[in-house]
Amino acid sequence: MKMTITCDPRENHILYALRQAEFELLEPHLELTTMSRAEVLFEAYDKLQYIYFPVTATASLLCCLEDGVSVEVAMVGSEGILGVSALMGRDVALTQAIINIPGYCYRISIKSLQSALSRSGGRRAGTLQKLILRYAQTLFMQMSQATACNRRHALEQQLCYWLLSSFDRGHSNSLSMTQESIAYILGVRRESITEAAKKLQEAGIIEYYRGHIELKSRTKLETAACECYRVMKEESVRLTTDLQPA
Repeated sequence: MKMTITCDPRENHILYALRQAEFELLEPHLELTTMSRAEVLFEAYDKLQYIYFPVTATASLLCCLEDGVSVEVAMVGSEGILGVSALMGRDVALTQAIINIPGYCYRISIKSLQSALSRSGGRRAGTLQKLILRYAQTLFMQMSQATACNRRHALEQQLCYWLLSSFDRGHSNSLSMTQESIAYILGVRRESITEAAKKLQEAGIIEYYRGHIELKSRTKLETAACECYRVMKEESVRLTTDLQPA
């Protein structure tokens, strides 16, 4: 017997903040999709066909260089949108998107979303366009912070920041992720992640075994993280406030 998966699209913060009338324009076109760990949703410069609204899945946006190194520039969970560049005048992806926490997303074709945007415009402009632009501000801020973080902060601090961001979006104190995968996302050697994770484990901050990370002390992890976590956490609170239903 086939199992029916039920997942409320309004668990995504953007969809949650929509006025009911606008949500009803989108709802018939929303398709529930399952996202697997390490699945590449799109590559940089791919022509985008869909916009994705994560519900329980989380993705990393990566800048990929010619030498094969990739560096995360942003993380997107239920607070945001994947493929937002398609709504900013370009129909191509600007980064690679890879799933690091498996789960569910709702997707909608760009054509259907643009049609909904035009129907909710006019004198009584809807909230969807405003919500998209507000989220784009947060995404730009996250990318800017990542640039400074990668340039100025120690790897151990970056790892702490990344772990906290992952735990927050996954709403959990555990994470299934290999050191190799984390190294790929952060753009460093696996051995460097192994050494940093060992230090955190010895300090009683995390427990790491067989590709599974368990948070033991959030207070210690926040103390060990760079300032970037606090900056983006504060922005997350502002975004959540701004995305309250009208």
